[in-house]
Amino acid sequence: MTEQSIFSNSQRAQVLTQALPYIRKYSGKIVVIKYGGNAMVNEELKKQVMEDIVLLWLIGIRVVLVHGGGPEISDMMDRLGKKPEFVDGLRVTDRETVDIVQMVLAGKVNKGLVTLLERHGGNAVGLSGMDGKLIEAKMKNAALGYVGSITKINIKPVMDLLEGGYIPVISTIGCDSEGNAYNINGDTAAAWIAGALGAERLIMMTDIAGILRDPADPATLIPALTIPEATELFRQNVISGGMIPKVECCIDAIHMGVRKVIIMDGRVPHAILMELLTDEGAGTMVIGDESDD
Repeated sequence: MTEQSIFSNSQRAQVLTQALPYIRKYSGKIVVIKYGGNAMVNEELKKQVMEDIVLLWLIGIRVVLVHGGGPEISDMMDRLGKKPEFVDGLRVTDRETVDIVQMVLAGKVNKGLVTLLERHGGNAVGLSGMDGKLIEAKMKNAALGYVGSITKINIKPVMDLLEGGYIPVISTIGCDSEGNAYNINGDTAAAWIAGALGAERLIMMTDIAGILRDPADPATLIPALTIPEATELFRQNVISGGMIPKVECCIDAIHMGVRKVIIMDGRVPHAILMELLTDEGAGTMVIGDESDD
C-alpha cells in the first residue's frame, strides 16, 4: 500500500467521523428536497444528486423528493409545435398544455428519477399530486389557464411510503374535486408538502449559490437569514426578480412548520451532503428568528 493511498484512506475515515454527529442528528427525520429547472439538465449532476439522496436514505434520513421539469416541458411543447408562453414566470397552461405537463412530469421525468434512484440502490416510488388527491388545487387565474393554487395537501400517501421504507418522488400536478389537472409551481408545492410533513429541512435546489447581496458577486453569499432580515432585504431590493417567489416559499414553509429552509446551488456536486453532513454547509439557510438553533 502506497503512502498516497494510506493518506487517502485516512482522509476518508476522517470525513466519516466528522459526519457522524450529523447522521445522528438527522436519522429518522424528514428532509424534503425540491429539485427542478436548470439543476436537472446536466446528466452527471443529476446522477450525483440521486447518489446523495440514496446515501441519506441508507443512513436513516427519510427523504422526500419533489421535482419540477420546466425545461423538459418546454422541449416537448417545441417538438409538438406549441410555443411556451409565460406571464410573471408562470407558464400559461391551456387544456392541451396541461396534458403535456402531466405527460412529461408524471411520466417521463418522474419515472426517470425513480429509475435513477433505484439504479443507485434506493427504493423509490413515484407519485403525482393527483394520486390520492395529494395536492388539491383550484385555478389560480383564468388568464393563466390550468395553473393551480394549492388548497389542501393530503399527506397520507407520502407518509405511507415513508413508513414503508421508500423514497417518495413527487411530480407537482394538482387536481380539483372534478378531476381537472393543474400545473403547480414546484417551489410552492415543496413548501406545502414539507409543511404538512413537519419536515426538519426543506432544501430548494436552484441554479445560483443562494441569496447574494450583489447578484454579480458569488462572494456576497448570505449564509443565514431570519424572516425579519429577509423582509428587510425585500425592502432594499436585495431579494429581487426570480428570487422573490423562492424566498416567499421559504418563509411560507417555516410558517407551516418546517424548521429550516436552505436555498442552494444544485449545480455544485454533492451540495446536499455538504449541507447536511458537514460543518461547512451550502447556500443560504432561512430560519424563523435568531433563537432557532
